[in-house]
Amino acid sequence: MNSSTSSSEAIAATEATETSWRRFSVFLVGLTVAAVLGVIAAAYVIDPYDTGRSLLFGREGVRPQGPRTANASRGRDPSFDAAIFGNSQIQLLSPDRLNKRTGFNFLQLAVPATGPKEHFVLIDWFLKHRKGPVKALVVDSDETWCTSDPEMPNFRPFPFWLYAANPVEYAKGLMRYDILEELPRRFGYVFGKNPARARPDGYWDYEPDYLNLGYDTRPEVRARLEKPYFASEPTFERDPKEGQRKFPVADKLKALAESLPAETALIVVHPARYKSYLPPERTEDGYLDKACKAAMKAALAGHPRSAVVDWRIDRPENHNPDYFFDLSHYRQPIAMAIENDIVKALESLR
Repeated sequence: MNSSTSSSEAIAATEATETSWRRFSVFLVGLTVAAVLGVIAAAYVIDPYDTGRSLLFGREGVRPQGPRTANASRGRDPSFDAAIFGNSQIQLLSPDRLNKRTGFNFLQLAVPATGPKEHFVLIDWFLKHRKGPVKALVVDSDETWCTSDPEMPNFRPFPFWLYAANPVEYAKGLMRYDILEELPRRFGYVFGKNPARARPDGYWDYEPDYLNLGYDTRPEVRARLEKPYFASEPTFERDPKEGQRKFPVADKLKALAESLPAETALIVVHPARYKSYLPPERTEDGYLDKACKAAMKAALAGHPRSAVVDWRIDRPENHNPDYFFDLSHYRQPIAMAIENDIVKALESLR
């Protein structure tokens, strides 16, 4: 009798303990979920990157930071009626210089180490935040645009969630550790008396950084410019894949061109390359480059105010090593020459 009672009491005690642990576990899970949802809700309301999704803690611009996140704020600034898109190979184009020569108000939205997938996301973000007419879009079409992969893979992390049209996708993106670091910084920026602000037009002159690293003086760095990047011997009399090459980015460009109002100019720029980085004719790389450029040009046919500015060709400036830091990053003389061609193209479209 005593043994049976003791056994029942032990079972009951075990069940009570298990029930208590279950309740405690459920409480912890509930508390964690509530905390996570609370952080997301707070981040949504505070809007740390000034996306415009909340106006409770509004202040123009954001603190100094990289363009991947800062462009969410810049891209919705209604004062700009023209913009430049691409990566570091077009970021040296100056909004100020273009403004003086065109009368437009250019925004530089280039992001280093990005490709077409990111470029079209930023183009869409800029366009959907315009209240007035868009004067011009200048778009960098480099080798990443020549991919045959319809997914247009990005090779470096990019906050696609930050520019997402779906609020749920944006909210999911807020669930990350760096948001916890950014929230107090946003408060400091919003409520500070004279907080430092990221440059509104997005321009970043990378020349001083390259010069500080000795790109214009170090012999081993200068020697890299002269090393051919591609096989130099011609191997084909004609394109071995003629008619077979597919460029999904050209389809995206075509859709963009056809969606633009007639008054918006669309300029595609093939950025400059040092001579060692130009694919030789009658080679696989040369035919690929030629076919890719032709596809981009054809994609613009549906928009009357469009043009191509091609600096990815053999021209005297691309033979001058003093105009380049490396094979694809040029200096101010080239940037100003490209700007000059853009201005000419815009004038021809008026």
